[in-house]
Amino acid sequence: MKFKELSLLPEILKAVEEMGYETPTPIQKRAIPEAILGRDVLGCAQTGTGKTAAFSIPILQLIHKNQQEGGRRPIRSLILTPTRELAAQIGENIKEYGKYLPSKYTVIFGGVGQTPQVNRLRAGVDILVATPGRLLDLMDQGHISLKNVEFFVLDEADRMLDMGFIHDIKKILPKLPAQKQTMFFSATMPDAIVDLTKKLLNNPVSITVDVVSSAATTVKQEAYHVLKPNKKDLLLHLLKNPEIDQALVFARTKRGADRLAKILAKAKISSAAIHGDKAQGQRERALQGFKDGKIRVLVATDIAARGIDIDSLSYVINYDIPNEPETYVHRIGRTGRAGAEGRSISLCDLDERPYIKSIEKLTGTKIDFIPNHPFEITDAGVKEYREMQDSFAKQNEIQLQKRREAKKRMRESGNAGGAPRNSGKGRR
Repeated sequence: MKFKELSLLPEILKAVEEMGYETPTPIQKRAIPEAILGRDVLGCAQTGTGKTAAFSIPILQLIHKNQQEGGRRPIRSLILTPTRELAAQIGENIKEYGKYLPSKYTVIFGGVGQTPQVNRLRAGVDILVATPGRLLDLMDQGHISLKNVEFFVLDEADRMLDMGFIHDIKKILPKLPAQKQTMFFSATMPDAIVDLTKKLLNNPVSITVDVVSSAATTVKQEAYHVLKPNKKDLLLHLLKNPEIDQALVFARTKRGADRLAKILAKAKISSAAIHGDKAQGQRERALQGFKDGKIRVLVATDIAARGIDIDSLSYVINYDIPNEPETYVHRIGRTGRAGAEGRSISLCDLDERPYIKSIEKLTGTKIDFIPNHPFEITDAGVKEYREMQDSFAKQNEIQLQKRREAKKRMRESGNAGGAPRNSGKGRR
């Protein structure tokens, strides 16, 4: 089965094909047609199976078919996910699949200032991707209403349980309309999750898929311990090796990919970056240049790299190690194809060590760390790095406190004449 056989809108099909996708994954093949028909979906699937497209494509299609004209856009779809990384990744997918549609979306999560997120919400969005904590926070402040939600997705439900978010979920659910289409995804089904599915889902189609958990045996996997500020220097050192004729380098963010491409260009290493903010023509030219051997290093984010299929690629470098082990398996699967030998190199900073352990657990393969390199981590280096982090954190806190005090003075000066204060915590 091909994507063109799934009765997708021409705008969505065009976007999917431009991303290099032709054949849907098993969960996409089964979930998309049922979801488009309005069925609830219960998916037992891990990251790396293509489940984001399985729920985001039907939502985009159904919202567009019943697009509301004029007025402020209410939130019509809520997608809940446990981490900011996953939320951002889902947002990137929605942006790619819906690039030719008028639907609006935004992503909210904690750990960053809420003002830009609130401003986007005030402008009106059809689709909201959120982590539970920030969602509840903005709901309590009156910035978010869920009364118009028609499509609800609960992603990575078992991770929600593990991370203690299940209580937040139970606070959010009563705020949703009783009549809605629900799609529920979890890698495992513990009793608490099964109980939740019974309360949420109405005669769902159940789909269970396996994830690729092992890399090709022809891929040699190795890693380097390195402090984060030294990663760029280590990468440049590694690329001095003439055996690395070409490499696909993975960065976590679009900004990081662009920054890395500039560093490589400054070092006179032919490179290009591809990610969701690049125009389709730019991505196609970069990929063709890489395939033709004119570009030595292609820096990519995970989403942009999904359409890359190069049989002769020998090196994959994880500049940023993914927090999802399945993503790592998909990354290094770009090399070692058709029986050819490949090599995966990961640059691992202090905070990424748990990711390596998760990868080893999933794949059942030990990743060898290379000792005695020029940028190896030392005790003195760790101490200096931690002190630098603490200094930055203190400076940020001081600046934040100054901004809070300035806002407080502005509010007080604005009410000095006795005008009544807004008692709604900023609600409008």
